[in-house]
Parts: sequence; C-alpha cells; structure tokens
Amino acid sequence: MKRTKDQSRKRIHMRVRKKVNGTPERPRLSVYRSNKAIYCQVINDLDGHTLASASSLGLTGTNTAQATEVGKLIAERAKTAGIQAVVFDRGGYLYHGRVKALAEGAREGGLQF
Repeated sequence: MKRTKDQSRKRIHMRVRKKVNGTPERPRLSVYRSNKAIYCQVINDLDGHTLASASSLGLTGTNTAQATEVGKLIAERAKTAGIQAVVFDRGGYLYHGRVKALAEGAREGGLQF
C-alpha cells in the first residue's frame, strides 16, 4: 500500500522530533501548515505546556506575507512570556516557502534559533 503525502510528512516529523525537544530554557517552536492558514506554538515539552501561539487566521495578503507576520507575532508573544531562544520544529515540512517565511519573521522579531 502506498503512503499518502500526509503519512510521509508524519514519518519525517517523528524523525525530526527524535532530535528536537523543547526545554524550559529553549522551548520548541512548532509549525503546522494547512492549505488555508499557518499556525505555530512555543511549547515546553517537559511540562507539556504551550507558552505562546499565533496563527494567520484573520490576516490578509499573500500566504508568505501572512507567514512572515505570524513569525513576527509569535516572536512578540514569546518575548512577552520571557522567551529569548527557541528550537525550530518545521513539522516535517520542507524548509522553504511559508515555513521559511515564518522562521525569518520570527528571527526579525528577535527570537534566536
């Protein structure tokens, strides 16, 4: 039986998650990309708590412009929560397009990773 694209992405995500883990000092910045929106969360994996989150729901513009704005928004919310550095979890997606734009927006906002 052939794997679907989503099944392949989940396998890649599990492989990435073996190495990427969020701690209280450096929480994990997790990205989820749907066809209509992009979502991200800053997660402390040891406690299982979401410290900050942002999404492109309600934003206007192109998809990559929305992703950049979400990156800046998550950086602002993370700084409010006292977070300076994170570990980037691309969620099994390739690092280009909207995922790359979100990461660059977060770096512009002041997050280090």
